[in-house]
Amino acid sequence: MSEEMDVLQRIKDLCRERNYSYYELAKRSGIPYSTLNTLLLKGAQPSMPTLKRLCAGLGISLQQFFAGEDEATILTAEQKECLSLFNVLTSEEQALAIAYMKGLAHRL
Repeated sequence: MSEEMDVLQRIKDLCRERNYSYYELAKRSGIPYSTLNTLLLKGAQPSMPTLKRLCAGLGISLQQFFAGEDEATILTAEQKECLSLFNVLTSEEQALAIAYMKGLAHRL
C-alpha cells in the first residue's frame, strides 16, 4: 500500500470483503458500536489500541492490516498452526474442517 494509507477506508474495505456490517465488526472487536460509527462517519483516526481491537475483530494482525493486498500474505501464528493441522488431514477431513469453520463463522 501507499505510504499514506487511508486507515478508515481500509477498515471499510475489509468489512466489505468479509461481508461484515459495522455493528458486527464492533461486536467482534469488543468496542462500542458508537465508537466505530463515530470513527467512520466523522473521519477520526482510531487510537492504536482501538485499531488492534478492530484488527482482532477482522481476524488479522496489525502487520496484515498495513501490508494491504499488494504485499505477500503474512500469517499470524494461529493461522500458521491451522494450516499446519489442515495439511495433515485427509481430503475428506479437510472438507469437514472447512464445513465446520464455515458453520462457526456464520453463527457469530
